[in-house]
Parts: sequence; structure tokens; C-alpha cells
Amino acid sequence: MLNQILNILSDGQFHSGEELGERLGVSRAAVWKHLKKLDDLEIPYSSVKGKGYRLQDAIELLHEDQIRTALSQRLDILDLLLDVDSTNTYLFKRAGDHMGKRYAVLAEKQVAGRGRRGRQWVSPFGKNIYLSLLASFSGGISSLEGLSLMTAIAVERALVRLGIEGAGLKWPNDVYAGGKKLAGILLEVTGEYSSHCQVVIGIGLNLSLSEEDARDIEQPWAELRSLKPDLSRNEVAGILLDELLQAVDSFQKEGFAPWQQYWSERDIFHHKEVRIIGGHHERLGVVKGVNRKGELLLQTERGMETINAGEISVRPAG
Repeated sequence: MLNQILNILSDGQFHSGEELGERLGVSRAAVWKHLKKLDDLEIPYSSVKGKGYRLQDAIELLHEDQIRTALSQRLDILDLLLDVDSTNTYLFKRAGDHMGKRYAVLAEKQVAGRGRRGRQWVSPFGKNIYLSLLASFSGGISSLEGLSLMTAIAVERALVRLGIEGAGLKWPNDVYAGGKKLAGILLEVTGEYSSHCQVVIGIGLNLSLSEEDARDIEQPWAELRSLKPDLSRNEVAGILLDELLQAVDSFQKEGFAPWQQYWSERDIFHHKEVRIIGGHHERLGVVKGVNRKGELLLQTERGMETINAGEISVRPAG
């Protein structure tokens, strides 16, 4: 019933308890009981005597039929959740029961969203895209080199389809707009090193964030609706999922190598000097693209060095 209430309130207008009860076929007391669950989800709403209830902001809830309309690739299972600890965690726990399946999950809210290097991914209700996809690979963990970069390319290609130009890629798997982070990616692997394995590919994409929502974000951030205000959240979710499925198809057939040049042309640090920070070590160099494995090529005073993805950070040298 909470889903039904949210669908009614999603227009951002006032609706009385009597109206809600009539539309749902329940008592006003039952409506009030479910409205209290909005507090648990940290969804801001107002209650005004004589007017009723309204959400602080109009929201567009996710709808499976609208999302599937955008898909051109096979998807076996799609779950839409009101809230979850993390979409990646949700799928990772279910991976063993779905070998060979393409299983996607989208959530309205994450209470423990995760980014790279153990960071929190800020995930307010009904505003952004929190997407994870479970996919199986036959070549083992060693065959996954470059998949994180391929995922970032999928995000960038989705943005182009949505009419947003100029998004940039940051190694190993971030998407930027105007020098600010727009999307992040987290891959988690389970299975055998040299045979069948499964990957949970997680994407967090900022669609609409307020300053209050973003108070815990520790770096400059961007949002899609500042770039294109009239975007449909379901359209964004559908196109993003479709591009991700296409990227998985391409990667399974050819790996990352055919996309080396594509990546380099969109790398925000290509031909620029950067600092590579990892653990207690730091090095300076000029970014010269990536190799067929998706490793960063860095021209340093010692010559050309190859940087593997891991717990490292790439930052401007200046």
C-alpha cells in the first residue's frame, strides 16, 4: 500500500487522508499508519490540517514497464525496490541462485550505498539512479580486465542518447561533467579465478540532488537535471540499463581492446599531468591513454609506466 500512497503523493500536491482512503479502499487510520513509514524512509513530507499530506518535492517513482520499453537486450529479471541496504549487496547475496542470468535491480533509496575505496554513496529517496546488474562470465576473473572502464563508457553513451554532451571519463571508472563527479561505479566479483564467475556491476548516477542531500559528499558533484531539467527518471534508468547490457554483450565478445581509443578521447586527464596516489606512495606523470587491459599508461621521468586499477586515486598535478 505504501507504493500506492507514494504514487498518489508523487505529484507534490496536497491530498487529504479521506481522499487517500477512498482511492485505496481503506480507513484514514490505515492511511496514517502507512504514512508514518515515510519517516523510516526519510522522505520529507508535510501534514497540514484542512489540506492533508504532500511530499516536499514531486518525485517520479520507478516503473518496470517504462524501463523495459527502453531495453533492446536480454534481461531475465528486473527488481524495483523501495529501499535496500545496497543494490550491489542485494544482488551479490542472490548470485549463487542465478548463474547465467542477467538480473538487474533498481532502488528508490539505499541506506548503505557504497562507492569505491569504502566511501558512502549518498542515496536519497526517489531522486537518483541506483542500479546494479548481475552478469556471468566464462573466462574467469582474469578475463574481466577493462570491464570497469567499459561500464563507464556505457554511462557516457547513455548520456549521449539522453541529449547530454561533453561528459568525460576519469580512470578507472568515474564519469564527470564540468569537472565534477556525476556517476560512480563499483564492481564485485564472485566465482572461480580461471573458470565461471559472476560480476555485480553497480552504478550510482546523480539525477537530482539538493545541497542538503549532498552535505556528506566530500568532493565536487554534478547532477543531470542541472544539465537537462526535463529528464524523465524512468527514461534515464531504461537507457542506462540498455547501454549497460550492450556493453556487457560487447565485452563478452571482444573484451575492452576495441574501446581503447574511445576511452582516451573522452578521458578528462588525457595528455595532462596527474598525481597517482595509492597507500603511502605518490607519483607524477602525464596520462597517455590506456592499454588493451584497461590499465592506465603514465609517462613519468622513468619512462612509460603501467598503472593497475586498485585502491588508488588519480588527481590533477596542479
